[in-house]
Amino acid sequence: MVDAARARKLADRIQQIVAEMLERRIKDPRLGFVTVTDTRITNDLRDATVYYTVYGSDGERAETAAALESAKGVIRSEVGRQTGVRHTPSLTFVADSIMENVAHIDDLLAKARAKDAEVAKAAQGAAPAGEANPYRTEDDSDELDESDDDGRDGEGHS
Repeated sequence: MVDAARARKLADRIQQIVAEMLERRIKDPRLGFVTVTDTRITNDLRDATVYYTVYGSDGERAETAAALESAKGVIRSEVGRQTGVRHTPSLTFVADSIMENVAHIDDLLAKARAKDAEVAKAAQGAAPAGEANPYRTEDDSDELDESDDDGRDGEGHS
């Protein structure tokens, strides 16, 4: 097993190499506008998972996935050459769903804002069900002390 710091450094380096390869060396026309978002590597440094996003339609995402799969060998060779590790990790490309998550969160926030606006609109002319201030104040506690006095001392004797 390898320490986590070394694994993280190698994962970061692999991410840089893959991003450079996709930007400069891989000339596949199926490759869309790809962004490498993260890379994770196993503790034994044998398998690396590269997360990416593609800006575009579902068809463009599928074409990009096919292009990445076909370029995997060339990219892995370059990773091995530039990192110099004994065993070059195998690469797995996984489409990152960050954009879908962002859209989902935006939808949820919009729904929450709409509900808040409904509640605020309903509360505009509303009045409290009880007293305006339901909490005790110092004046109230003086009145309670006087009314609770039944002539007994603190030990319950008359």
